[in-house]
Parts: sequence; C-alpha cells; structure tokens
Amino acid sequence: MSAAGGERDRLFFALWPDALTREGLAAMGAMLHLDAGARAVPEENLHLTVAFVGGVDQAQAASVRAIGAARREAACTLRFDAFEYWPKPEVVVVVARAIDPPLGRLWLELHRELAAEGLALNPKRLRPHVTLATRVSAQPALARAPILEWRAKELSLVRSETGGANSIYTVVATWLLLDER
Repeated sequence: MSAAGGERDRLFFALWPDALTREGLAAMGAMLHLDAGARAVPEENLHLTVAFVGGVDQAQAASVRAIGAARREAACTLRFDAFEYWPKPEVVVVVARAIDPPLGRLWLELHRELAAEGLALNPKRLRPHVTLATRVSAQPALARAPILEWRAKELSLVRSETGGANSIYTVVATWLLLDER
C-alpha cells in the first residue's frame, strides 16, 4: 500500500468479477446508446462496490485489511436484471433488484466493522449495481437489460487512484467467501 509518510490510500471493498462475468457486463455496457460526452467504464474497472472506505492512513489501512480477512460470509449470487440512469452522479448502472441474503449480511457486517474502527459510513441501503457508464448528462433511452447471473466467490480490497481520464483500480487483497450451496 502506498500510505507511507502521510499519504492516504483511497480504499473500498468490492466483488470483482471473473473474466466471463466481466465480459458479460461489458457486453451490457455496449448495448447502451449514450451521448457523445458519456464514458463507458473500461472493462477492467467493472466491479460491485460493497463498502467504500475512502482515504485512510497506513494504520487504518491495516485495520481495513484485517476486517476483510476476518470475513466468513457465504458466497452470493447476483442476478443483474435492469438498467438504471442515476442523474445525480450522472451514471448508467445495471442493477440486481433482488438482494441475495449472503450479500446483505456481507454488506451489513463490513459497515458495522468499519464504523467500529472509526471509519463511519452512513449508507442508507444496499443497492447492488455495477456502473457501466459515467458522465451521462441526460436520461438515455435504456433497452431492457438481459439477465446476467454472477456467483461471487471472493471479496477484494481495492485501492482507487483518481485524477486521470479513468480511475485506476488495484486489487490489494482478496479473500474467498464460503461456498455453502
């Protein structure tokens, strides 16, 4: 991690798709008819954020990593089934309208543990989604989304570097979720 000498890492927990799922998500993104200013999210950046941590120092980063390593939740199945336009962040996402209980437990436990470490998060609810396009300034005509199922078996801790045309995400640690099915 780069949080040495006062630097802060910008971290988040995510479900990082396998190659086949990533290709399916990218194909969904290619279905969108967007205006010229919109940007498709690069295929290598497609993911589902479970808990955004934000900027942390080196000691906090170690605590965040320990929180991820302690997870013992089950793997979860996501069923992406609808496109949505979110005007405030100006994004188009594909959503999983139903929440698999293991994902709900993972989301809740991560947020509880992070808050206990003083990394207070105040999420209102879990909205499982993958961002497909950014800088979408107006409501696009959205086709009906095809169904894409993803069996997520790993939780990743990811570092985000922003500032360029696209964010650069680096997976810094990955832990297997339990497969109870």
